[in-house]
Amino acid sequence: MSDSLLIDSFRDKQAILALSAKISHIASKLNEKLYIMEVCGGHTHTLMKYGLSHLLPPNIEFVHGPGCPVCIMPKNRIDQAYDIACAENTILLTLGDMLKVPGSKGSLQDARSKGKNVGFIYSPLQALEVARQNPDKTVVYFAIGFETTTPMSAALLQQVQNLKIKNLFFHINHVLVPPPLEVILHSPDCKINALIAPSHVSVITGAKIYRPILEKYHIPIVVSGFEPVDMMESILHLVTQATQKTAKLEIQYSRIVNMEGNTKAQKMIEKFMTPRQNFEWRGLGNIPYSALKLKEEYAFLDAEVLFSKILRQTPIKDNKACRCGDILRGVAKPYDCKVFGKSCTPINPIGSCMVSSEGACAAYYKYGNIE
Repeated sequence: MSDSLLIDSFRDKQAILALSAKISHIASKLNEKLYIMEVCGGHTHTLMKYGLSHLLPPNIEFVHGPGCPVCIMPKNRIDQAYDIACAENTILLTLGDMLKVPGSKGSLQDARSKGKNVGFIYSPLQALEVARQNPDKTVVYFAIGFETTTPMSAALLQQVQNLKIKNLFFHINHVLVPPPLEVILHSPDCKINALIAPSHVSVITGAKIYRPILEKYHIPIVVSGFEPVDMMESILHLVTQATQKTAKLEIQYSRIVNMEGNTKAQKMIEKFMTPRQNFEWRGLGNIPYSALKLKEEYAFLDAEVLFSKILRQTPIKDNKACRCGDILRGVAKPYDCKVFGKSCTPINPIGSCMVSSEGACAAYYKYGNIE
């Protein structure tokens, strides 16, 4: 079967409508409304792009989660990247979406427009070539992402060691999925009673990382693929569990995800990184052990150590007009924000949820009806 035919089978209209009918039939037996958090921004975009919410009964509602690494990055971390970019004889590299995220001093794109040496790369390993081509420069890779992209940073670290590259340093901003979910589910105003768990993260970690959440909160959890048929199948699993008053961890995306994950990638991450004691999340505040940092034996590669005298550590408040923090906590939706689609657009973003290609505001702006 060709790739296009394979993809088409996961976007088949009749299959989606058949699943919609099954979901509606089973959901009619629910005793309470089902609030499903789709943790990953990729799932949010699928919901909006294919209008899946309109195919579901009114007693099923989606709550958008904090699974966008660009969206949750706090201003003080962006300011640190900005300050490093402004340091003499320095090249700062990061992934594309991070360039437009505003900090208190401006975005990295603003720094670039002022003549600072800021570049975006498609793969962390591209940083090797930049460092080799600029031996007289200090090259810093501003690494972001959940467990999905962390192995690539670890692979880059290994290459730096193997090739004995002396001018490439790391500003690590890799974050973990379970800790913010724990904070959200523990909140007294939380309505969430089902989870669609991120699948790309689970390829690395395995679905096992959600077991503690299942055991503590006793809510249905399904690891879902990103295509519309994937999501509708996952919703069907969640609704079925809810009507049967059971709580299980299921893997819908079994063609790629298993319980144990990629153990080789896990060992590579463990070699170089360890959980941070504290990390500030946009909208969620400080969450202990929710992010990673370089181990002490690799401090000589740590940009936070190298630039410690110029980097601000204290939290910075977000723009009061922006409700990105509330959206990331699942207590508001983009339409609830007064600046959404008006003064806040993808061309002129006020908050990070509008910047990222995975952000909820970007999804609503692209696929929703903006008046």
